[in-house]
Amino acid sequence: MRIGRFHYEGQTFFGIVDGDTVLPVADPFQSLEPVPGRRFALAEVELLAPCLPTKAVCVGLNYRDHALELGLSLPEEPVLFLKPPTAVTGPGKPVVYPAMSRQVDYEAELAVVMGKKAWQVREEEAAEYILGYTCANDVTARDLQKKDGQWTRAKSFDTFLPLGPYIVTGVDPGDREVSLYLNGERKQHSSTSQLIFPVYRLVSFISHIMTLLPGDVILTGTPAGVGPVQPGDQVEVVISGIGRLANVIVPGA
Repeated sequence: MRIGRFHYEGQTFFGIVDGDTVLPVADPFQSLEPVPGRRFALAEVELLAPCLPTKAVCVGLNYRDHALELGLSLPEEPVLFLKPPTAVTGPGKPVVYPAMSRQVDYEAELAVVMGKKAWQVREEEAAEYILGYTCANDVTARDLQKKDGQWTRAKSFDTFLPLGPYIVTGVDPGDREVSLYLNGERKQHSSTSQLIFPVYRLVSFISHIMTLLPGDVILTGTPAGVGPVQPGDQVEVVISGIGRLANVIVPGA
C-alpha cells in the first residue's frame, strides 16, 4: 500500500494511492479505511512530504561499504543525531543551497516511518510499531559539519530533508537496493543488507533513548559514494520497492 500526503484547493489530507486515484483517509496512524465517497485523480493533487515528523532520528556510518570507503572501524553502537521537522520538504520541491556553505552533499537513505508510539520496544516486536518506509535525502553542509565539529547546523537547514514520494507498507526492509542519481548518473548504490545496525535493531535502540511518536522518521544511514551538489543539479533517491524521490538544488538568497 502507498500512503501519501496531498494538497488540493486549500485542503491538505492523507490518502491511499490506488493506480491513478487517491482515496483520502482521515488519519493513517489510526486507520487506513478510506473516507466514504471521496476520491481524487492523482494528476489533480499536489504531492507533499508523506508525513510531518516531530523529529527525524538519523544514524551516522551505518553501511559497511561506507565505513570501508572512509577507512573507519565499525561502530559498536549506532551513532545518532537529529534533524528538525522544519528541514522536511517533499518530492519535486527545491532544496535550497545555503549562502553560508561552500559544500553541500547528498546522502541517499531508507527512512522508517513510525506508525504508533514506541518506548523501550524489543527488537523482535519493532515491526509492529512501523507504518512503512519512504525515501530520504540527508542533505548536509559538509564544510560546516567539519568546521563545527558537530552536526546540528550542517544538517538542519530548511529543505535539507526531502522525504517521499509515499509511505510504502508491507515490505521487508532487509534487502532493499538504495541508489542515488545526480543529473542521471548513478553515484550511490548498495543494499540495506549492508546495514551495520538493521532496521528493527535501530527502532529498539532508539526507543530505549527517546519516545518515538507516530509519523516520526528514522534515517538508517547512507551508502558509499556521498558527494557534492551544485545549484541546478537534480538529485534522485531510488529504493527498490519503495519509490523514487527527485529534487532540484536551487541557490539560497
